[in-house]
Amino acid sequence: MRVTLESYGGLAAVIRRRPEVLDTAAMPENAAAELTQLVAAAIAMPVEDQADRARDAMTYTITVEDHDRATVLEQSDATMSPAFATLLTSLKEHLAQRDQP
Repeated sequence: MRVTLESYGGLAAVIRRRPEVLDTAAMPENAAAELTQLVAAAIAMPVEDQADRARDAMTYTITVEDHDRATVLEQSDATMSPAFATLLTSLKEHLAQRDQP
């Protein structure tokens, strides 16, 4: 499974950060299994429609490619479900560990 994280918005809304990609094939088996479970939970939990949007909120797009199927999840700081927040935190931690020398 390949997971891509894109983020944009915030105070520097015109600056789009480069996408970061994590391949579960390059991860330890237990970490890959945990990430797979978090992805499934985020997909299963719908986003509640909220009229109040934060002007400088960050928006996150997580694209999950598994075999020949792609799923795109997009949420912002103002409308983020708990499952998406957990997935986002875990994904950022794995990406940071991968980038450690």
